[in-house]
Amino acid sequence: MKIEKLLLERDIDAVLITDILNVRYMTGFTGSTALGLALKDKRYLITDFRYSSQAKKEIENSGFELVCENVDLFLKVNEILKDNKVKRLGIEKRNITLENYDRFRESFNVEFVGIDEFFTKQRAIKSKEEIETIRKAVQIAEEALKKVIPKIKIGMKEIEIATELEYEMRKLGASKSSFNMIVASNERSALPHGVASEKRVEEGFLTIDYGCFYKGYASDITRTFYVGNKISEKHREIYEIVKTANELAIKAVRAGIKNRELDKIARDYIEERGYGKYFGHGLGHSFGLEIHEEPYISFKAQNTILEPGMVITIEPGIYLEGFGGVRIEDDVVVTEDGCEVLTTLSKELHIILQKE
Repeated sequence: MKIEKLLLERDIDAVLITDILNVRYMTGFTGSTALGLALKDKRYLITDFRYSSQAKKEIENSGFELVCENVDLFLKVNEILKDNKVKRLGIEKRNITLENYDRFRESFNVEFVGIDEFFTKQRAIKSKEEIETIRKAVQIAEEALKKVIPKIKIGMKEIEIATELEYEMRKLGASKSSFNMIVASNERSALPHGVASEKRVEEGFLTIDYGCFYKGYASDITRTFYVGNKISEKHREIYEIVKTANELAIKAVRAGIKNRELDKIARDYIEERGYGKYFGHGLGHSFGLEIHEEPYISFKAQNTILEPGMVITIEPGIYLEGFGGVRIEDDVVVTEDGCEVLTTLSKELHIILQKE
């Protein structure tokens, strides 16, 4: 749905874009301060002097006209609304604080209409260009991990591994990590969000959940390793269960399947193997300009039918407190009759051996 169609269907005169990522999505502007304003026959990107040269270049093919305002961006919005006799204004309710909402009501003589779902639906389906950018973000992350794995050893701090990964990703072209990196060793691998700490790597599982931003788009990958020489059958068992659950779910991805149905495929398998209560989070999520976007692939999410062009993660896990945990996560693009797996790292259990 284009903005023109949104304006018509919702009977609104204009749309105010306040979420900076939605501003970027609609205009191409990559700065940190701007508002977008779309009317029936005009489009404006409103920013300040700091970004005037940058914005002029970035938005030249977007259909948006640059407006510089160095005092108060919202004053300029109000001026444009009045000049165009706007009566009904679409706003992003999720992005507006109560303070700003009260300010809007005092300043803007308009009726507000929530239009958050417009951007959610638009961004859920990635273009070919977006998918290629995400593919590059995945490649950068994978190449970085390949460089770091040989450096991992018992006694190394988790935070040191995270730092090495960040360094390698940036050398390969990433702008930054796509989230606070998870590096969790031994019993800490049972923490689904075990952010890298000062803890030193011990014999046992090592889960690394990481990714990077490349040209504004994220990647999100998880691999679990075993570090040491004394791997048990229980370690191998839960690893293979998670790996199979991951593969079963990926095989089922296709346009037309519901998100909750996909989650159930992996969840039922883990349940059948006796570890259902140890898989407490959703199977995955979409991502793009943000690391977590809709739709969510979860038993808790609102039912959504997957469509071609959606990019999602598949990340089942088993977490045993006091023992350790396993998560394996891949990035996939939904296609008409299946999916394309963007991640290429091996999912066979990699044992990082330690010399006696």
